[in-house]
Amino acid sequence: MAVIKVSPEQITKKKRRGPKGHAVDPVALDEVQKLLGDASRQRDLLIEHLHKIQDAYHYISSRHLVALAHEMNLATAEVYEVASFYHHFDVVKEGQTPPPPLTVRVCESLSCDMAGSHDLIHALENGLGDTVRVQKVPCVGRCQHAPVAVVGQNPIDHATVETVVKAVELNDVKAKVAGYINFEQYQTDGGYQTLKQVIEGKIDAESIIQKMENSGLRGLGGAGFPAGRKWRIVKGFEGPRLMAVNIDEGEPGTFKDRHYLEQDPHRFLEGAIIAALTVGCEEIYIYLRDEYAGCREILTREIAKLHSHASSILGNGVPPIHLRRGAGAYICGEESAMVESIEGKRGMPRLRPPFLAQVGLFGRPTLEHNMETCYWVRDIVEKGPEWFASHGRNGRKGLRSFSISGRINKPGVYLAPAGITMRELIDEYCGGMQEGHEFYGYFPGGASGGILPASMDDIPMDFDTLNKYGCFIGSAAVIVFSKQDSARELALNAMKFFEEESCGQCTPCRVGTAKAAILMKEKNWNQELLEELSVVMVDASICGLGQAAPNPLRCVMKYFPDELQ
Repeated sequence: MAVIKVSPEQITKKKRRGPKGHAVDPVALDEVQKLLGDASRQRDLLIEHLHKIQDAYHYISSRHLVALAHEMNLATAEVYEVASFYHHFDVVKEGQTPPPPLTVRVCESLSCDMAGSHDLIHALENGLGDTVRVQKVPCVGRCQHAPVAVVGQNPIDHATVETVVKAVELNDVKAKVAGYINFEQYQTDGGYQTLKQVIEGKIDAESIIQKMENSGLRGLGGAGFPAGRKWRIVKGFEGPRLMAVNIDEGEPGTFKDRHYLEQDPHRFLEGAIIAALTVGCEEIYIYLRDEYAGCREILTREIAKLHSHASSILGNGVPPIHLRRGAGAYICGEESAMVESIEGKRGMPRLRPPFLAQVGLFGRPTLEHNMETCYWVRDIVEKGPEWFASHGRNGRKGLRSFSISGRINKPGVYLAPAGITMRELIDEYCGGMQEGHEFYGYFPGGASGGILPASMDDIPMDFDTLNKYGCFIGSAAVIVFSKQDSARELALNAMKFFEEESCGQCTPCRVGTAKAAILMKEKNWNQELLEELSVVMVDASICGLGQAAPNPLRCVMKYFPDELQ
């Protein structure tokens, strides 16, 4: 057989035009390029760019998806798997009918469920017609105003058919931004003076870390890891380091972060920058849940003001702050899933070790915090650790921001001493139970925190105090229910939420939540099988979603046995 020799000069490579196997529509490509404008096409901005298409067209067509993949030099499959992972992206394939241009989302999670959201959903489905899509969605972070509907991006508190229909008819689809302490007012009131001292070296990093350690402040997103210790650990790893702030706040019953952002965003921003400078983080990434459109507008405005005025007020010591938008995935409240999402990927929890402190965002040592943890940094640095630690009841120290909703007269966010009991919260802060409702039970830490009966209303509520009862305080999201409610039905509501929000990565969670929901719908629970299933989920799930999902059903079997007779 003859051997044909080919010189390198004779070899030409055919340049691929667009993603392999998919022709790029030039019109769609032009539309995508105009939407993206001068924005970077870097890989981690994929979710941000998907939002631009979704916002402009109310769905993501296959031709726009292919065009975006081409523009970002990514495989179409890679873009599709990210877009299809998140609830707030409507990917429409060839031949499929796009959704209506307007979507009304109605929360069906615990507090809204008790407030009659399912009747509202049914009435809207029958009353709005085919030009509006009505979706049942999980918690939108406004539980004190239950039931809540979101018209476009405009939340309707205490929603009724009349108020929702009116918003639809008026095309009132944008979130309202209420009065808050803006950059100018915050600076006038003494804001950023502590940060200035940090930048100028008048307050050194070691003294700040010691104050954080002595204050006893713990992570307020749910895990409760000591903040000062985390700072010291991250600082111990060789840089460059990054900081990531988690404001996904998807736990049903939680809305404290939104509450603080809507009032005093710069107190959080100053605390976050102090944390970053103390630990030596070069950039800050803020991950904000998509449901908080009003907060996104506030942060977009105020971060821009901060950056534009930083050099004249604070010198060159303020690190770049990047605001990233979630896309409707509860799993991104888990720290490593959030990091994956910031990187423009599916929000899938990572196997650990290594932990984020060592290998986090973009492979760098990362300081990860909840928004409220950063919110208290300025006060602790200024007033000293004793100020924060001086609060507390029943042997506990510190303050807790309780998001309280359900059958009480005054739902809302209350800053209360750590270790306060449920009975004290109801009587001293919440104005008692609603008329006609007798206290029956409560979720001390959102849907995943378990359920306790009214007879156990004297337990100090803080980190670690509820563990022996099969519960935890988590993000301090308290949901109160009465004898007009059913603990087993509320537990089923929680399990259906976990089933819907499981990322699907690990079998115990993906299959376990689905099987548990089926078993919990039966009139007579197979308690032995449910407990066996719970053990597997707790022991073998990769992250906290699957590990905590059985808490409500286990509590029903333990504390509400009469409902299972």
